[in-house]
Amino acid sequence: MDKPASALTLFVRGLLNPAFPVLIFLVFLGIALVLQYGIEKQEHTQIQSNLGSEASSMAKRLEREFLVHANSISRMAKRFEALPNMPKEIWEQDARRYLSDFGVYQAIEWIDRDYIIRWMMPVEGNEDAIGFNVAFSPERRASLLEAKTTGNLDISGIVNLKQGGKGMVIYAPIFTGDANNGFIAGVFRMETLASHMLSNRALTSFHIEIREKGDPAYELNGSMDTDSRFSRTLDVDLPTLDWTLAVTPSISWVEEQRSRWPFVTFVVMLFMGLLTSLTTLLVQLTLKRNRALLKTRQELDAEISQRQAVQKDLARLETTDALTGLANRRFFMEDLAHTLSIADRQMRQAALVMIDLDRFQMLNDSLGHQFGDELLIKVAERLNALSDEKVMVAYSGGDEFMVCQQHVENIDDVINLLGQIKQCFEEPFAVQGEEHSITATMGVAVYPQSGLDADTLLRNADVALYRAKEQGRNTYQFYTEGMQDREVMRLELDKDLNHALANDEFVLYFQPQLDLNDSSINSVEALIRWQHPRRGLLPPVDFIPLAEESGRITDIGRWVVMAACRQLAKWQKGPYSHLRIAVNLSGRELDDESIVDHIQEALESNGVPASRLEVELTEEIFIQNIEHNLNQLTKLHKLGVHLAIDDFGVGYSSLGYLRDFPVDLLKIDRSFITDVTERHDDAVITRAVINLAHNLGIQVVAEGVETHEQLTFLKNHRCDLIQGYLISRPIPAGELERALSAGLLEIDTPVGS
Repeated sequence: MDKPASALTLFVRGLLNPAFPVLIFLVFLGIALVLQYGIEKQEHTQIQSNLGSEASSMAKRLEREFLVHANSISRMAKRFEALPNMPKEIWEQDARRYLSDFGVYQAIEWIDRDYIIRWMMPVEGNEDAIGFNVAFSPERRASLLEAKTTGNLDISGIVNLKQGGKGMVIYAPIFTGDANNGFIAGVFRMETLASHMLSNRALTSFHIEIREKGDPAYELNGSMDTDSRFSRTLDVDLPTLDWTLAVTPSISWVEEQRSRWPFVTFVVMLFMGLLTSLTTLLVQLTLKRNRALLKTRQELDAEISQRQAVQKDLARLETTDALTGLANRRFFMEDLAHTLSIADRQMRQAALVMIDLDRFQMLNDSLGHQFGDELLIKVAERLNALSDEKVMVAYSGGDEFMVCQQHVENIDDVINLLGQIKQCFEEPFAVQGEEHSITATMGVAVYPQSGLDADTLLRNADVALYRAKEQGRNTYQFYTEGMQDREVMRLELDKDLNHALANDEFVLYFQPQLDLNDSSINSVEALIRWQHPRRGLLPPVDFIPLAEESGRITDIGRWVVMAACRQLAKWQKGPYSHLRIAVNLSGRELDDESIVDHIQEALESNGVPASRLEVELTEEIFIQNIEHNLNQLTKLHKLGVHLAIDDFGVGYSSLGYLRDFPVDLLKIDRSFITDVTERHDDAVITRAVINLAHNLGIQVVAEGVETHEQLTFLKNHRCDLIQGYLISRPIPAGELERALSAGLLEIDTPVGS
């Protein structure tokens, strides 16, 4: 059961959650919005307060200025009372002085007790007002009568002036009651009054509306762009008037009142949120990095002991092959160079042996790489048993091993070592539950005769190994001086192969096969020769191995098939139309998916029946890739081509593929025929092969027949066909035709023991 996580662990997990920095940023964003809203609200309140102060200042100024003008009219009325019979000239002089001193009056009037305007200053511009009855309505008459009775001022309110426009009139009574001698009146235009009583700031920054008894009576700056969210209304305390002052600020004034703090606060908080989120993210990354480093440190601590062990093994691994456990090529070459320097000082010999496993590549391809690796390990174990203070064994790579022998006294020491190496391969190797017999081919180079340095010695040992392979494998070959020349010649020959097909330098020779039933020649084997422009006629052994190594064997094989079909086409309408030609097919050619199509095309293009062509494959090729080869050979059999197994008995003979593959002929290898009349074992094997083939319905061909005794043996044991120098060597097509015509190839085959 898992242990529940502690609070600290949960807290740390929360801090490391990728959503945590986002949450911090959202919190700061919320705080920024709240602060911005609060500051803006406070600013809104402050603007309202400032507007109230402005409106209050306007009202007080209006009240103060208006009272000043009202008192000046009252003083002028008192002066008239002091001089009841004041001449008009004196009055006009006083009126002119008032107009000049105050600069706000539209006009100053004397109105008689019948409410008629008698005197007026200035007269210019006000001519229409002289003689006007100011008690033009019952309301105005009542107001003037009350002022006359009480002696108080009468203010008309905002009215349409006789002179035109909106204005207001202040009436100051001269005496009261029956002694009343009319009124002194001050006429004001509203525009002039407003500009005089209000400040320039009020006139330019506010929309001002004067309301009388709640109804709009006059407004200033009616076209101004105002901010309707802000407005202030105040009562104006004026005698006899019920005025209200409504003030609305302009947009520009409101913007002047605003500050940048709400925006600055929002940006600063947003930046702080972003900074805090990034800091948290960096802290998270740091913590995660620290956790990763801690985990890495723990892993490193766990590997320290392993590293120490690895360091101890490094020297061994640098000098040892990982698969076989033997010394690797690099270390072997260094040790060989050291060995040669000691041998030079001590004037001794040293030997280098190159070992190549026979048919290893075939086994590796057919049975799998795992099989090949296990086989190499088994071989390495046996060879390593030879190691001592004088012998060092190494793995070169692929299927090759190297052995260095120090302190060689004479050639017998090397031959003794070669015998020990061959003994390592006498017993079968048990691999994957089955036993497999493996042989080895060896090439030997001896210091100082075969080379004075490690590289030269290795190269010459390779040359000797190649020569040993040419001699038939499972043997050894010492390097000699002439081998290097032959190697150079082989390389030149390999270069000339590139031009042989293009220059049509190949020719076919034919070796007849004698039918022992009626002593007739019904089939021949086609054998390729190379008519080299400088070296003359070369046998297959001189260039076929080169062609197989370079991959040109496929093109050469196609040429052989086509040349054989052409020859069959030439014989088709003559006395040799019964002949069948056998051609050899290599494993590389059989791997070519288009080989069957090529053979069919060659037959059809030359008009040759498929039954007149025979394809020979060695026993070794049959088992390389059984499933693929069975498919290819089945196609050839369906085509009508005869199939033959060449060199039967020298490979992995198996009744299985004789049963499963569509085989028509079986060719007994010459190694059994050579001593068939002298060695009992060869005779028994030959008779067994013939009986086995006949029981399976397969014809038998014996190769390498050179004596009449061999012929008689094969005839007595019912061999079907023979082939060899007793009948004829491989000869050109022309010589074959002449020999057949002359009957030179017919041999009497009496039956006898």
